[in-house]
Formats: sequence, structure tokens, C-alpha cells
Amino acid sequence: MGDAPFLSVEEISKAFHSDQVLNQVLDSISFTIQRGETIALLGESGCGKSTLLNIIGGFERPDQGLVKLQNESITKPSRKAIMLFQHYGLLPWKSALKNVEFGLESSSLSAKERAERARHYLDLVGLSGKSQMFPHEVSGGMKQRIAIARALAPQPELILMDEPFAALDTFNRYHLQDQLLNIQAKEQTTIVLVTHDIDEAIYLADRIFIMHSNPGRIHHEIHVELSKPRDRSHPDFYTYRKQILDEFHFSRQESAIEFHI
Repeated sequence: MGDAPFLSVEEISKAFHSDQVLNQVLDSISFTIQRGETIALLGESGCGKSTLLNIIGGFERPDQGLVKLQNESITKPSRKAIMLFQHYGLLPWKSALKNVEFGLESSSLSAKERAERARHYLDLVGLSGKSQMFPHEVSGGMKQRIAIARALAPQPELILMDEPFAALDTFNRYHLQDQLLNIQAKEQTTIVLVTHDIDEAIYLADRIFIMHSNPGRIHHEIHVELSKPRDRSHPDFYTYRKQILDEFHFSRQESAIEFHI
């Protein structure tokens, strides 16, 4: 990885007004990301994770500070950064293939090239042979895979994920996490993932930024120095898990103490 950061977040602050009350959501958030990294923003609800992700994607404007992607300030959404939500956002009247092609309609590709690329990314997420199925005909896990293929098809340099697997059952979630790792290794895409799932953060991320609220700040940064794919049952995985639980004061010992008080 080069010396210059791929993405830099510099002194970001954001507040919202509600019933004449100023709510400081983010305060002086700064970090850098190198190309090809997967970063997890981990924290409880209300700590500003999604707001920060929206600012990185250009969907929200900060009150102070700036975000730079390859040294260019982000002031609005662009094709360089794609957002992926837990609610799939698929068009119900379009097939899987046409949903993926939809993300390419503003590109300079011909109709044939759009179809070929859409099929390539459907194959990449394990949906070969499912291209003509409609959203109502597939499972929640398949819907999310179509959404991932649609996000990847424009070949963005940055993918922003807002709890993309939260609505899925455990087995589908684990399967898609593995697929995401495989895709990221092949495509070398940079990913910023918002999650409240500690195990998901450890499993996917190269670095974890732990956020605390009131106002939202990065409290701690953890480098996950485990090779991928990771073994969820390995003692080192549990070491990271305990470290994060301790950050939030959720360790078993502390919970036991609180329970007996």
C-alpha cells in the first residue's frame, strides 16, 4: 500500500436540530484508509455510524471537516463510491440480471456489454443460472447477493455498507460474509462497513474503529492481525472479541458483577 491514503476523513463534525435542540452527532472524526482495506465502524445505535457513512458517500454534508477520495474532496454522491444497505432496494418488476444492469444504465457500455458484465457479477456472487429470476422468487440471502452484484457491477473504487447482512439469518449471513471476502480478494475493492455485530467486524475487517456516542467519536482503533479467511472458533478470534466487549463494558465478568448488584 502506498504512502498517500486512498480515503481521508478529516475533522468531521455534524449536528442536527430537533425541536429547537442541537444534537451533536459527530465530533472531530479523523482517519485514513488505504486502497484495498476493509474498515469496520462498530458501535451501538445512535453513535453516528450511518451518518458518518453517508458523509463519506457524499449523501450528507458535514458541518465541519472534509472527506477526500484519492485527494479529491467528496461533496456529492459519485460512481466512485457505491452504498449498499440491508434493505436490498431491488426493483420488483426487474429480473436479477436487469436489476444488476440497472446500475450500469448511465455508463458508456453498450446493451450487450452491460448484460455481459451483469452476468459476470451474478456469477461472482454465486447466482449463475438465476439471472432470470425476480426478487419475489428468491430468498433474502439471494436478494442481498443480487444487491452486492449490482453494487460491484459499476466497478466502484469504494463500497460503503450499512449493516448489509443484519436482516439475514445466521447461516446466510456467514455465507455472504465469506463471499464478500472472496470478492474483495479478487476485486481489491476498498470497503467501509457499518455494523453493530462484533463478530462480523472481527471476521471481515482489517481495522475496526470503535465509536462511542454523545457525541459520536472514534474511541479506539483495533488492527485485526489475523489471516483471512478467519476461524471464528480460534482463541485469537475470542481475544479480539473480549477486547471489544471490554471497550463497551460488556465482558462476562462485568456483566456478572452488574447482575448481582
